[in-house]
Amino acid sequence: MLVARSMDPGWLSNAYLVADEEGGRAVYVDAGAPLGPLREAAERWRVEPVAVLRTHSHHDHVAHEDELGLPVRTDSLSVGGLQIGAIPTPGHSDDMIAFVVNDEVVFTGDTLFKDSVGGGDYEQVRHSVMDVLLALPDELRALPGHTDETTIGREREQNPFVRYWRGVDAGTDPCRVGGEEATLVVWSPDYDGKGKALVRFADGREAIVGGSRVER
Repeated sequence: MLVARSMDPGWLSNAYLVADEEGGRAVYVDAGAPLGPLREAAERWRVEPVAVLRTHSHHDHVAHEDELGLPVRTDSLSVGGLQIGAIPTPGHSDDMIAFVVNDEVVFTGDTLFKDSVGGGDYEQVRHSVMDVLLALPDELRALPGHTDETTIGREREQNPFVRYWRGVDAGTDPCRVGGEEATLVVWSPDYDGKGKALVRFADGREAIVGGSRVER
């Protein structure tokens, strides 16, 4: 299996080309990043792209879909030697899908990143990460919707949000979010350079918020 990546310099969103083998067939995964590097990879590998796998419909992941002129898929399918499984992972968006290809790689969209997770509906994000993605084998490569690849096993052990949900780590520093007192349970660098936090409010509610909203 062959994988090429392109990343948008502003949004830091990834688009991928996945091929079964040189001279074979391929699919794109998302289309929010510049397509030139992926088209060059397709030409170099002599592969025929036949579809776009869409992880979710946010603009930074679909901006160039129309330029490709290919069917957009959000379901399981077979393409040449690629066996692609579509797994719903709602939370960051209602339509979020992860794609597992040949039991070797999972495209996680904006649900799971290296050292971070997506924002959105807290309980749905937690379920999609802990009960869906982390149910996959540790050795699986995880290619996210933003920035660098990782593995399921690495995120199980090192991702600070996952470590909290596993009961391993929890911060206790006081903070304020939108003027409301809270406890800063998790803080992690985020792909946009601004940080991301998991906070617990006095009434027990927990939320994932952008770091710029946290007063420490």
